[in-house]
Amino acid sequence: MKTILLLFFSFFICFYITAQKKQLRDFGIEVGVLPIGENNTITDVKNVQVGHFTLIKGDSVRTGVTAILPHNEDIFQKKVPAAIYIANGFGKLMGISQVEELGNIETPIILTNTLSVPTAADALIDYTIFIKKNNIRSVNPLVGETNDARLNDIQGRHLQRTHILKAIKNASSKKVEEGNIGAGTGTVCFGFKGGIGSSSRKLPGNLGGYTVGVLVQTNFGGVLQIDGIPIGKELNKYYLQDQLNESPDGSCMIVVATDAPLDTRNLKRLAKRAFLGLGKTGGIASNGSGDYVIAFSTAEDLRVSYQSNSKFEHQKVLRNDGMSPLFMAVNEATEEAILNSLFAAETMVSKIKGKEIKIEALPIKEVLEILKKYNRIDESKKE
Repeated sequence: MKTILLLFFSFFICFYITAQKKQLRDFGIEVGVLPIGENNTITDVKNVQVGHFTLIKGDSVRTGVTAILPHNEDIFQKKVPAAIYIANGFGKLMGISQVEELGNIETPIILTNTLSVPTAADALIDYTIFIKKNNIRSVNPLVGETNDARLNDIQGRHLQRTHILKAIKNASSKKVEEGNIGAGTGTVCFGFKGGIGSSSRKLPGNLGGYTVGVLVQTNFGGVLQIDGIPIGKELNKYYLQDQLNESPDGSCMIVVATDAPLDTRNLKRLAKRAFLGLGKTGGIASNGSGDYVIAFSTAEDLRVSYQSNSKFEHQKVLRNDGMSPLFMAVNEATEEAILNSLFAAETMVSKIKGKEIKIEALPIKEVLEILKKYNRIDESKKE
């Protein structure tokens, strides 16, 4: 009996450890050269919090919400500098014009599905006015989306305001949960199950010691590459492949956080470089893809008070010639965040309008064999 229990316990431990090996680096695959943060997620940037709400119901509801908070105080009263870069504008990003005009954000960032953007905006208004008790007449809710209609009954608009508020309430500075969760519940990437992914990079002290964190909601296509290796081609599954014409349409939302003291102009420059990371994974920014990057700084000295007795802002920001290391960091972190979303995602089945849909997870075992063939796995780094 003891032997049986020991074997069962050993199996459970092995299964548990295997289940935890969800990020790229757990398999000995390292993207880029810069060191990662403690959790290798966007929450490595001080004060940033992330929360999810996942809605899986019946045969056809596969959707959710992801909330990103720049800090845990009242964001409306203490706005943070921000910028948005549009790589391809086939999307429904709400709140962009005021961010472009004023250079800051004043609510949590919400990611969800395309037809739930108005509901999420409504919830953010409730959150700002009633929960945070702001006596105001205007607020700019910032809501991004991707279309999860392949796996989700999107026309049913099943997400409610309470679900968005739960995602905000669930926000924490812990390691971000990835894969089929929150806004990534019903997404598809490179023909495989996509989802939420995150990564971070830490600059050395002599370059400021700043952290850059990225969170992505992946729902796009192309020809998958991992660390420069043509995985999609090797798996014979990619856009415009003769036997399988996988649509590259979808979208990718990219949220970039940094504690570097950047103004809106240099945040936009940082956001542009995030898209280089998407390109390195093989994404092509197709006609039907809405690809947006939202970048913000958590530097406390740069927060903008809603009301002030002064007509001036006294801010100390990083010079242009200090940006290159941050450009490299966001490039690497975006690439790895996208790949982490694929490695964490699991196969999902749904039934849309009576038709069963099954989106397979990335075949990790096959992928690892391909990467070994190209000498891309460092066995000493495997956990």
